[in-house]
Amino acid sequence: MNPSEQSLIDVWRQSLVENSEVVVLGTERYPVRLTPKRRLRQVDFVFEGNKIRGLEQNPQTKSRWAQMARSGKKVMQFLSEGRYVANVADGEVNFYGKRGGTEHPSD
Repeated sequence: MNPSEQSLIDVWRQSLVENSEVVVLGTERYPVRLTPKRRLRQVDFVFEGNKIRGLEQNPQTKSRWAQMARSGKKVMQFLSEGRYVANVADGEVNFYGKRGGTEHPSD
Protein backbone atom coordinates (compact mmCIF):
# COMPACT_ATOMS: atom_id res chain seq x y z
CA MET A 1 0.00 0.00 0.00
CA ASN A 2 1.43 3.38 -0.95
CA PRO A 3 1.52 6.37 1.44
CA SER A 4 -1.36 8.20 -0.25
CA GLU A 5 -3.64 5.16 0.06
CA GLN A 6 -2.69 4.78 3.71
CA SER A 7 -3.40 8.46 4.41
CA LEU A 8 -6.85 8.26 2.82
CA ILE A 9 -7.64 5.16 4.86
CA ASP A 10 -6.38 6.90 8.01
CA VAL A 11 -8.68 9.89 7.39
CA TRP A 12 -11.63 7.57 6.62
CA ARG A 13 -11.00 5.40 9.70
CA GLN A 14 -10.51 8.26 12.17
CA SER A 15 -13.48 10.32 10.98
CA LEU A 16 -16.09 7.67 10.07
CA VAL A 17 -15.15 4.52 11.99
CA GLU A 18 -13.72 6.00 15.19
CA ASN A 19 -15.92 9.15 15.09
CA SER A 20 -12.92 11.30 16.01
CA GLU A 21 -13.36 15.06 16.23
CA VAL A 22 -9.80 15.53 14.96
CA VAL A 23 -7.91 13.54 12.32
CA VAL A 24 -4.18 13.14 12.99
CA LEU A 25 -1.83 12.60 10.05
CA GLY A 26 1.79 12.53 11.13
CA THR A 27 2.32 15.65 13.23
CA GLU A 28 -0.66 17.53 11.75
CA ARG A 29 -4.16 17.70 13.22
CA TYR A 30 -7.27 18.45 11.14
CA PRO A 31 -10.73 19.10 12.62
CA VAL A 32 -13.68 16.99 11.50
CA ARG A 33 -16.67 19.24 10.80
CA LEU A 34 -20.29 18.55 9.91
CA THR A 35 -21.78 19.96 6.72
CA PRO A 36 -24.53 22.47 7.52
CA LYS A 37 -27.36 20.93 5.50
CA ARG A 38 -27.02 17.14 5.71
CA ARG A 39 -24.70 16.91 8.74
CA LEU A 40 -22.18 14.76 6.86
CA ARG A 41 -18.67 14.54 8.25
CA GLN A 42 -16.02 16.49 6.38
CA VAL A 43 -12.30 17.03 6.91
CA ASP A 44 -9.92 19.27 5.00
CA PHE A 45 -6.29 18.15 5.10
CA VAL A 46 -3.01 18.47 3.23
CA PHE A 47 -1.13 15.49 1.82
CA GLU A 48 2.10 15.84 -0.18
CA GLY A 49 1.34 19.52 -0.70
CA ASN A 50 -2.19 18.89 -2.03
CA LYS A 51 -5.27 20.27 -0.29
CA ILE A 52 -7.78 17.43 -0.04
CA ARG A 53 -11.31 17.30 1.34
CA GLY A 54 -12.71 14.07 2.72
CA LEU A 55 -16.50 14.07 2.62
CA GLU A 56 -18.80 11.41 4.03
CA GLN A 57 -20.91 9.89 1.26
CA ASN A 58 -24.43 11.28 1.13
CA PRO A 59 -26.63 8.14 1.24
CA GLN A 60 -29.53 10.01 -0.45
CA THR A 61 -27.90 10.26 -3.91
CA LYS A 62 -28.30 7.71 -6.68
CA SER A 63 -24.69 6.54 -6.98
CA ARG A 64 -23.54 3.03 -6.18
CA TRP A 65 -21.44 4.53 -3.37
CA ALA A 66 -24.60 5.99 -1.85
CA GLN A 67 -26.22 2.58 -2.14
CA MET A 68 -23.29 1.13 -0.19
CA ALA A 69 -23.70 3.87 2.44
CA ARG A 70 -27.42 3.12 2.74
CA SER A 71 -26.55 -0.54 3.32
CA GLY A 72 -24.46 0.48 6.35
CA LYS A 73 -20.98 0.61 4.83
CA LYS A 74 -18.76 3.59 5.66
CA VAL A 75 -17.95 5.53 2.47
CA MET A 76 -15.92 8.74 2.16
CA GLN A 77 -15.29 10.68 -1.05
CA PHE A 78 -12.05 12.63 -1.53
CA LEU A 79 -11.87 15.83 -3.57
CA SER A 80 -8.88 17.89 -4.69
CA GLU A 81 -9.23 21.17 -6.58
CA GLY A 82 -12.97 20.59 -6.84
CA ARG A 83 -12.63 17.18 -8.49
CA TYR A 84 -13.40 13.77 -7.07
CA VAL A 85 -10.09 11.89 -6.96
CA ALA A 86 -10.81 8.82 -4.82
CA ASN A 87 -12.99 7.26 -2.19
CA VAL A 88 -12.60 4.80 0.63
CA ALA A 89 -15.42 2.29 0.99
CA ASP A 90 -15.22 -0.06 3.94
CA GLY A 91 -11.45 0.40 4.21
CA GLU A 92 -10.67 -0.05 0.51
CA VAL A 93 -9.28 2.81 -1.62
CA ASN A 94 -10.72 3.42 -5.10
CA PHE A 95 -9.05 6.05 -7.33
CA TYR A 96 -11.04 7.74 -10.10
CA GLY A 97 -9.57 8.03 -13.59
CA LYS A 98 -5.86 8.29 -14.17
CA ARG A 99 -4.72 9.87 -10.91
CA GLY A 100 -6.25 13.07 -12.29
CA GLY A 101 -9.70 12.38 -10.93
CA THR A 102 -11.63 12.66 -14.17
CA GLU A 103 -14.52 10.39 -13.28
CA HIS A 104 -17.45 11.32 -11.08
CA PRO A 105 -18.48 9.06 -8.19
CA SER A 106 -22.02 8.73 -9.47
CA ASP A 107 -20.93 5.96 -11.86
